[in-house]
Amino acid sequence: MADAVDLKEFLAGYLAEVGEHLTTIGTNLLAVESALSRGESRPRAVRELYRSLHTIKGLSAMIGAEPVVALSHEMEAVLRAADKSGGRLSGTAVGTLVEGVRAIELRVRALAAGKNLAPAPPRLVDALAALVTGAEQAVAPQEIQGIEPDLAGKLSASETAQLLQGLASGRAAWQVEFVPTPARIAAGLGITAVRARVEEVAEIVRTMPRALPATSEAPGGLAFVMLVLSDRPAAEIARAADTVPEALVAVGVRRADEESLDDDDAAEGFAGETALAAVRTIRVPVERLDDALDKLSALVVTRFRLARVVSDLAARGVAIGELGHIVAESGRQLRDLRNAFMRARMVSVAELLERVPLLVRGLRTSTGKDVKLEIDAGRAELDKAVGDRLFPAIVHIIRNAIDHGIESPAERRAAGKSESGTVRVGCFERGDNQLELSITDDGRGIDVAKLASRAGREVPDSDAGVLDLVTLRGVSSADRATSTSGRGMGMDIVHRIAGELGGELAVHTRPAAGTTFVLRVPLTITIVDAFTLTCSSRDFAVPVASIEEIVEVADDPSQVPLVRGAVPGTRLFERRGEAVPLVPLHALLGLAAPGVPPRKALVVRLSGQAYAFAVDRMIGRQEVVIRPLEDPLTRVVGVTGSTDLGDGRPTLVLDLLGFGRTLARQEARS
Repeated sequence: MADAVDLKEFLAGYLAEVGEHLTTIGTNLLAVESALSRGESRPRAVRELYRSLHTIKGLSAMIGAEPVVALSHEMEAVLRAADKSGGRLSGTAVGTLVEGVRAIELRVRALAAGKNLAPAPPRLVDALAALVTGAEQAVAPQEIQGIEPDLAGKLSASETAQLLQGLASGRAAWQVEFVPTPARIAAGLGITAVRARVEEVAEIVRTMPRALPATSEAPGGLAFVMLVLSDRPAAEIARAADTVPEALVAVGVRRADEESLDDDDAAEGFAGETALAAVRTIRVPVERLDDALDKLSALVVTRFRLARVVSDLAARGVAIGELGHIVAESGRQLRDLRNAFMRARMVSVAELLERVPLLVRGLRTSTGKDVKLEIDAGRAELDKAVGDRLFPAIVHIIRNAIDHGIESPAERRAAGKSESGTVRVGCFERGDNQLELSITDDGRGIDVAKLASRAGREVPDSDAGVLDLVTLRGVSSADRATSTSGRGMGMDIVHRIAGELGGELAVHTRPAAGTTFVLRVPLTITIVDAFTLTCSSRDFAVPVASIEEIVEVADDPSQVPLVRGAVPGTRLFERRGEAVPLVPLHALLGLAAPGVPPRKALVVRLSGQAYAFAVDRMIGRQEVVIRPLEDPLTRVVGVTGSTDLGDGRPTLVLDLLGFGRTLARQEARS
């Protein structure tokens, strides 16, 4: 008898795939709800919901997650009934399905944490069963005109409804046939590539394989028929499918028999439509990428050591000749390799924010507020490790914006605003290695006076002072705690996350106009470009992304000394009409003063205020491998980690933004 299979080895793959499907389900549920508010249906979204849940049910059964199997089975039944009625779901059904998704998410998280799974909630199971009973009203059968009866018979009622809806909106429906040939395959035009091209100009309702007699034009004896909806000219669709406009067949709709979506059809559709698109993708556990990056990091340090040795040889008069060129070339190749690894770890910010609309929907329901969400993520990307750390901060800010910032519909009417509030999330890449993400609401703004009173402080008069106030642990403007927020912990957590990532948090608020929080974080936190410098005969590194400018400074008697709340020796100097504190870095680090006045300073900007940190001299710019300080007892404000510059000795990586935050707090309290 074969040994029992240890299902734990499949858990990582299960969690990754189920997580992707849950995100897709959330997106499609919101699409169905949005269409419902316009009096429309979304048959295709209903089918995609069914397919995702069908896959989750199968995967969960494979590893024995029976509560997830039970929930997904009941939700499948609701969607099958909706498919029979042409893809129509009621508002009650959407709300109950959202509740089902949350119940599945909770059990998947428990599975990831190694905890026992709670059984499926009986009340929720009963509610889903009641939806099935009330939804089994099939639409009038339809007949597809323009395609062969055997192909038309494969269309489900919801696909027919999708065609009807598209035609009613003025779009044209076409039957497009693609025959794989050796010439097309050699040119990279397989069905996956052609589907991707067609999807750019049309909405694909269904892709169906069809057997053909084997001929010289169809040596494989196989064709693919795509049924599409589009408002583009036929010539564009034909060009995308690598055919001629005359080969497209116009499609119309009349009465005929229908075939409902069943398990086999869903499985076939999922494999035929979704799996084909994933042929060129490989799911790799993040742990493997982390391991590969660790090995690359070791290679970077070794290259530093090699460069040092070659430089020492050259300094002693040894003719290094070709060796110098090899070292330089290896450095360029190593940078290219590093960039390739970074791209492999990058995820789209839009993908990171896919879960936000479902979060906002839940907050609308729990708070009773009408809130619109606008997301503009563009094409920005960031390291997955950074994204995973950043997402909880985004959730905290959005929760606060809706619970504290956005007023109730009645309050907004009284203030002369529209009843519907707006939360905008936008982001873009700054420079080579920094992402700026802003979250803005058009609510009442932060009650700064109320917060200051509860904290026992004076009312701040700057954005930096407001930030210091809202990030105080245990201080909240809410009069009572709710299930959403109000415990005075959220913004403290956000501030800490930003600092741990080597980034910064900023805030700007206006009474009755709203609040904007801005998070600036590095795109990656492992291998970064850094400036190396000397301060009091010791070497340090500073990430390039945090530096605004490197300036020349002089010991000018006209510079104004700062006394209150400042580091000893701090002076003000003028920089393009702006008064900038010039802080001696050695004093911040507790080191002895250098023998000669510093000539260089690194400028950073925090919440609009610039700070300059004076150093002895700049060494240069190079890639460094940052090893974060994991032990809480070794964490120090202004130090983000350590690195090896090739001499075998640990070199501290400084967080000048962290020093700037400390100085801003001192100024606010002085």
